[in-house]
Amino acid sequence: MPSLLQRFLLTTSLLLGSFTTLAQPIAKDEYSVSPLLNGEQIPAITLQDMNGQGVDLAKLTAQKPTIFFFYRGGWCPFCNNQMGQLKAIEPKLIDMGFQLVGISPDTPAQLKASAAKNELKYQLLSDEKMQASQAFGLAFYTSKQVTDTYLSRLKLDNPLWTTPEGDKRLVLPVPAIYIADTQGLIHFQYVNPNYKVRPAPKLILTAASLVGAPE
Repeated sequence: MPSLLQRFLLTTSLLLGSFTTLAQPIAKDEYSVSPLLNGEQIPAITLQDMNGQGVDLAKLTAQKPTIFFFYRGGWCPFCNNQMGQLKAIEPKLIDMGFQLVGISPDTPAQLKASAAKNELKYQLLSDEKMQASQAFGLAFYTSKQVTDTYLSRLKLDNPLWTTPEGDKRLVLPVPAIYIADTQGLIHFQYVNPNYKVRPAPKLILTAASLVGAPE
């Protein structure tokens, strides 16, 4: 029989473990997000790949050091530009021992279209329900103006979310880069509320080289 202290420590450990996988509340705007920081763990969230198959982020990361990049969707020109930049440096990242994984609210079908359009080889994952975006603390409600503009001009069919005030809004992730080791530990993160500004490929390569990968 475990002692009272042992049972207390086990219960505490289980509770703390559950806290690490809890989703962050959706932020009121892109400047109010609370992203995961260096030293924290990649959450055990399961997303869908382009074929609709489940992929556990924690298990994926355990296979090899991973560079995750969150983007708004294949409809975003700034995101497409970034995907092209990452495509260009992917061979160097692979040589360094890393895998590259993109995450967005796009459906598996939309991911497949983006991969074909941009001739991508790296993995894209669907975060339709914003589970990963919330777990990483990147999800935010867009303003009424942005929601209306994106729905009318870009013809987005993303689901609308209800704000605490009862308004219907689009929810998007703040674009971000995360670099994690095979233990799921985050060593580098870049999060910028200005979706037009993305980290330079050289910065990502430099960060990856400093993080290093097992031989």
